[in-house]
Amino acid sequence: MAPKRPKGAGAFPKPVEPPAPDQKDPVELYAALDLGTNSCRMLIAQPKGSQFHVVDSFSKSVQLGHGLESSGRLSRASIGRTIHALKICQRKLKKHRVKNMRLVATEACRRAKNGRDFMRMVRRETGLRMEIIKPEEEARLAVISCAPLVSTKTEQLLVVDIGGGSTELVWLDLSKVAPVDRPRAIMRMRAGLMSDPGPFPAARVVDWISVPLGVATLREQFDDVKEDAARFALMSCAFEEQLETFLPFHNDHAREGFQIIGTSGTVTTVAATHLGLRRYDRNKVDGLRMSSDQIDAVIRSYLDLGPKGRRADPRIGKDRQALIMSGSAILQALLRIWPTDRLSVADRGLREGLLYSQMSSDGVLEDGVY
Repeated sequence: MAPKRPKGAGAFPKPVEPPAPDQKDPVELYAALDLGTNSCRMLIAQPKGSQFHVVDSFSKSVQLGHGLESSGRLSRASIGRTIHALKICQRKLKKHRVKNMRLVATEACRRAKNGRDFMRMVRRETGLRMEIIKPEEEARLAVISCAPLVSTKTEQLLVVDIGGGSTELVWLDLSKVAPVDRPRAIMRMRAGLMSDPGPFPAARVVDWISVPLGVATLREQFDDVKEDAARFALMSCAFEEQLETFLPFHNDHAREGFQIIGTSGTVTTVAATHLGLRRYDRNKVDGLRMSSDQIDAVIRSYLDLGPKGRRADPRIGKDRQALIMSGSAILQALLRIWPTDRLSVADRGLREGLLYSQMSSDGVLEDGVY
């Protein structure tokens, strides 16, 4: 499957004055659910200043896309696991009486022949109204979630969201935006990656791409290669080949003023391993800046451990051990291509982007950081 990218990257329609949002009660709760190829994750939160306070959460590896690469369909077993997880989410939403919510599904449901049928089954079995979002929307929400981590010195920004079934890359040019306004300019990307921000300083999208290879689909593609190091090398090269239509892939970029932010379980796991955490601590991982040498050292340690060693390593975790090498292969390819010796780690993604987007549209966030 060819990577997805827009026509006329960087072009904007005529400015349109956005309507003033209806004011909502800032004490109301909001929910965001992300059903991906590998995981089902939900956050329930309350607006708090320019941020939000998490009231409840849920995360479960459901492996919805298991076997999708070969069959093109969601299996009965995968559907059963996912419905069970969604019923737990439904009970949490009911318990907290959440009215404001956005519940989305991504690559597995986009690609599966029975993806729409599955959405109808979810509605019947759980009462939840879910939507399958397009790759551009998935990429936009990932970018918004990372806005607080953008340095005021950043002029060129690459945001990478490594998912289970796909990987989204968005390249932003912030050079025309005043340094202090750069995070805020990214938060204003409400309508879409290619939409016009109106009279405000603009974060210009140079290009974006959705590569149909994530940690689960890339691993399945090379599952028949038994030798660990050889499989890793093949996965990294296969991912790099998918980037040939991405405009920044062919351009030379200066190291100065360039920032890459990675958001995914792979990136946070690599960061936790680097820090030597025996117990995961989001406060130590989110916002951490790692050098390419540090990342390379962690990946080499994973290869040295081998499959058995990785399964026994508590820093990787049972849910992550089967997918950490395909994610590492993607990460290594990106660091090989672009001129940076640093990567900012984001323990945030689609759920946070969904929450920020809802709250910002409703006008319940203070104009602080953004």
